[in-house]
Amino acid sequence: LQDTDEFILPTGANKTRGRFELAFFTIGGCCMTGAAFGALNGLRLGLKETQNMAWSKPRNVQILNMVTRQGALWANTLGSLALLYSAFGVIIEKTRGAEDDLNTIAAGTLTGMLYKSTGRV
Repeated sequence: LQDTDEFILPTGANKTRGRFELAFFTIGGCCMTGAAFGALNGLRLGLKETQNMAWSKPRNVQILNMVTRQGALWANTLGSLALLYSAFGVIIEKTRGAEDDLNTIAAGTLTGMLYKSTGRV
């Protein structure tokens, strides 16, 4: 058997994706995960807050409002964190000229420090 690559790559191209290409997947994935988690959390909160109401249109609307509000909140939060993490990672990689685990640790640390510096718990 011949050991050949599955895809034809341009001359000089990397076989793996760089940090910049992976940033788009990371940000989108975090937004979608946040939206799903927020929607489930909103459903839980909506059902809890309206438990004394009879099943009716106002209750359904209130639950739906909570689902969409929480979904958007979590999607924005996780998407923003992923954007910061990815931006720090790309900047550190370009500055150092190396692609290793230190970049990941530094990007995560800077993202956490910036997130906590805003006074969030």
